Amino acid sequence: MQGLMQNWPLLCHRIIDHAASIHGDREVVTRSVEGPIVRTNYRNIRARSLKVAQKLDREGIKLGDRVATIAWNTWRHLECWYGIMGIGAICHTVNPRLFPDQIAWIINHAQDRIVITDLTFVPILEKLAANLPSVERFIVLTDKAHMPQTTLKNAVAYEDWIADADGNFQWKEFDENTAAAMCYTSGTTGNPKGVLYSHRSNVLHALIANNGDALGTTSKDTMLPVVPLFHANSWGIAFSAPSMGTKLVMPGAKLDGPSVCELLTTEKVTYTAGVPTVWLMLLQHLAAEKKTLPDLKVLICGGSAMPRSMIKAFVDMGVDVRHAWGMTEMSPLGTVGGLQGQYAHLTGDERLDVLQTQGYPPFGVEMKITDDNGKQMPWDAKTFGRLKVKGPAIAGAYFRLNDGILDEEGYFDTGDVATLDQHGYLRITDRSKDVIKSGGEWISSIDLENLAVGHPAVMEAAVIGVHHPKWDERPLLIIHLKEGQSATRDDILKFMDGKIAKWWMPDDVQFVTSIPHTATGKILKTALREQFKDYKFPSVAA
Repeated sequence: MQGLMQNWPLLCHRIIDHAASIHGDREVVTRSVEGPIVRTNYRNIRARSLKVAQKLDREGIKLGDRVATIAWNTWRHLECWYGIMGIGAICHTVNPRLFPDQIAWIINHAQDRIVITDLTFVPILEKLAANLPSVERFIVLTDKAHMPQTTLKNAVAYEDWIADADGNFQWKEFDENTAAAMCYTSGTTGNPKGVLYSHRSNVLHALIANNGDALGTTSKDTMLPVVPLFHANSWGIAFSAPSMGTKLVMPGAKLDGPSVCELLTTEKVTYTAGVPTVWLMLLQHLAAEKKTLPDLKVLICGGSAMPRSMIKAFVDMGVDVRHAWGMTEMSPLGTVGGLQGQYAHLTGDERLDVLQTQGYPPFGVEMKITDDNGKQMPWDAKTFGRLKVKGPAIAGAYFRLNDGILDEEGYFDTGDVATLDQHGYLRITDRSKDVIKSGGEWISSIDLENLAVGHPAVMEAAVIGVHHPKWDERPLLIIHLKEGQSATRDDILKFMDGKIAKWWMPDDVQFVTSIPHTATGKILKTALREQFKDYKFPSVAA
């Protein structure tokens, strides 16, 4: 016997319908690419999204067609998301920080028919356009006054383009499992892979994100998503915030410390989300200007591990810091570091110990850790294993690839090595390809990096495994010092001594002027391994 409830498909455009109907006056504020602050609201966002949908429909974009966006976080970009998805087309967010050849490869693999872009990226696309045979038109997210002269095919200013539509249009009807959006992995090894989200998975992910211990914003809150709309599905914020009527503050192209601080302050932002590099710039600005953030309640950090010293700096300001972990393949939230009841009373270092984990999975995400043979490992906070995940907003396959990516129980192997404790708190210790295997035991490069960054002279740290004739691999610590600061190898190792097991101590320290990163802000260890491929430890060389 089945239930007797209404068939109400979970479709993304229902979110903007709800936001416009119930929270229509709630603001969406943007630092525009052209410069000025632009204010609109959810009612207007929906009205203009319908114009986008109407125009795409007139131009022959059909169910399942791909429309690419290469754009910053702005109100116009948000309108395009809902307009594209509202006719059953697929909103394909392209990361402009990738290498140009990767951008071209991704657009061609997706077979995008239209590319919608910001002014910033017009020069990049002009160089690639001749090698993008599937693209029929380029739409530039600006008005007539700011529209540049361009060689892009059938290029038009966005405001002129939608001015031709009256918005008298109905969203299309289709099954909730219809593809809604696509985002390619950053492709640090091999070609990027396309993750294809459905309407159902996006709506469910928004509900997962709205968990009070996750992102958990309300209609009384203001969210500043520093995480770009082109990065891992914007951590779902483009759906979760409107579904709650949360005011959105979009930072546009300016993600530097002073610019982010200005928006956090002037718009009285209560929630913000982004990667550690942005928070480092913000902290440096706050320290230099002797400022605090009295309105900020919750700061969510993901993308890579947040150093303990950074967590403490925000906690000392009275901010609830929540580490998050996830993947493009997970829509992307996997865990968020809210404090469960048994930890809520903790203070000082004990509280920081919990906050430094990646948090625990909300309802809708299941996890296990296994050895290399697939045997499940205990949740004891000590035993490392391969982290595998399962849930309704987690990829089951990659776009146009036939490779099976799930195990016999339907779990996806994340490629991360981790521990889980009895309450489900996750600690990522490494990528499986980055873990250091020394004498048959595993050493966590992430733990070593977080410890080294605690040294007051260190800007950033990376650890790679280097061949050792006796131990197979030993850790090499690579340090980028803060401007104007100095430290020696012995200074760094003395700072770390006693805080980790002796056999975990790096065998050497190398200083560099910069550490390479991926397009999504993670340390690019493949480049570091290439840079230090001929390196030999002093004790071995001797």
